[in-house]
Amino acid sequence: MGRILVADDHDSLRRALARALIEAGHEITEASNGNVAIERLHETNFDVVLSDLKMGGSDGLDVLRTAKALQPQTAVILMTAFGSVHTAVEAMKIGAFDYVPKPFEIEEMEVKIDKALEHRRLRNEVDYLRHEQGGIYQFDNIIGASGALQRVLDVVKKVAKSNTTVLINGETGTGKELIAGAIHHNSLRAARNFVKVNCAALQENLLESELFGHERGAFTGADKQRIGRFEQADGGTLFLDEIGDMSANTQAKILRVLQEHEFERLGGTRTIRVDVRLIAATNRNLAAMVETGGFREDLYYRLNVVQIEMPPVRDRKEDIPALTNFFIKRFAVELKKRIEGVTPEALKLLMRYNWPGNIRELENTIERAALLSDERLISADDLRIGGTGTTTDHDAPQTVVKIPPQGVPLEEIERQAVIEALKMANWVQKDAAELLSISPRVMNYKIKTLGIDFPRSRRPPVGVPLVM
Repeated sequence: MGRILVADDHDSLRRALARALIEAGHEITEASNGNVAIERLHETNFDVVLSDLKMGGSDGLDVLRTAKALQPQTAVILMTAFGSVHTAVEAMKIGAFDYVPKPFEIEEMEVKIDKALEHRRLRNEVDYLRHEQGGIYQFDNIIGASGALQRVLDVVKKVAKSNTTVLINGETGTGKELIAGAIHHNSLRAARNFVKVNCAALQENLLESELFGHERGAFTGADKQRIGRFEQADGGTLFLDEIGDMSANTQAKILRVLQEHEFERLGGTRTIRVDVRLIAATNRNLAAMVETGGFREDLYYRLNVVQIEMPPVRDRKEDIPALTNFFIKRFAVELKKRIEGVTPEALKLLMRYNWPGNIRELENTIERAALLSDERLISADDLRIGGTGTTTDHDAPQTVVKIPPQGVPLEEIERQAVIEALKMANWVQKDAAELLSISPRVMNYKIKTLGIDFPRSRRPPVGVPLVM
């Protein structure tokens, strides 16, 4: 139901229309001429304005112009017995929602009003979501002050104002979508749509329909025309996540859009031109896939104009306290709990853990801990991640030792187990020792006797003991 202004200098028609709309549940204000209608527009916000075109004083076009100036979201429907194509075109150019010739049936007008109210509701919803989405992707909402993250944001700020294609690389859960959104919402395209597609979530035929749309009858089940994501993103940005999972056929079509800015819907013959900025993301090595023929070389170079490498959590551990506090505040509100932080032991555990699932795993861990905790501070036992003694097989990742082929020497099996533990412990020997339930002294001995080499960035300085 909506607030509706009915403006007409024919009293009998205006009152009959107002009475019918009141019975339908609407809130009605009447105006006997254009001047009164304009006065009402200055006094009250309306969802819909019904205005006669020819009235005493100001006419319907004056009412329309005033409504668009004062209340841009208000839908204006013009009524007239003196309709002409020229007048209709002029009214639509000014911004009329619809144009109805007299005489008309009350039921017909009620249908048009329902459509106008639905259109207004959808516009308000889109504006709200765009505002909320924009807020999510502001730089201030990207949590962390580590050097690794700041280097990423420096690149994002430089490329945001351009139309350059961007390729974002990174492990699962590192925040690739957040960075793509930050690029769009800090660009000149921010007022238009930011459209997201997960290429790994759809089969090839469904992905093509999702991207390019289809015509009615294009395939079994296509009972109506569908607009694709490229059309939805026209003037804005299209984010293709997990692009490394895209088939060769779809890759070729994406390449054409990048080169020619045009495509056809599935089952269609009409060429559709679009202006879309493309941002792609993957957790796979596209350069290696090019070498093996798994990804088109020409598309790779088209996508890889600017490459952004998202750091995993293990390389930005100084951001863990800030991320933890952010998630605690959010889940405390959602779960309606008075949780204010974590205990020192819990924070120590969070900092020691390697986070193979990155930010997404950290978020899920804090959500679970907030749900389970009955205290003001989340404890180490609430976290249930590796090394607490309370971790179960299904609660969190464990140290996994792959079973080697038959005949592999026992020494090599032991060596692989130690290496796996070191990787999970971010190459901190005492933490790896805890994972294997051995003492730091034994871990030190194993590292030396098994000839395990540390990554260059993790090697201790000369003269510093291995146990840390």
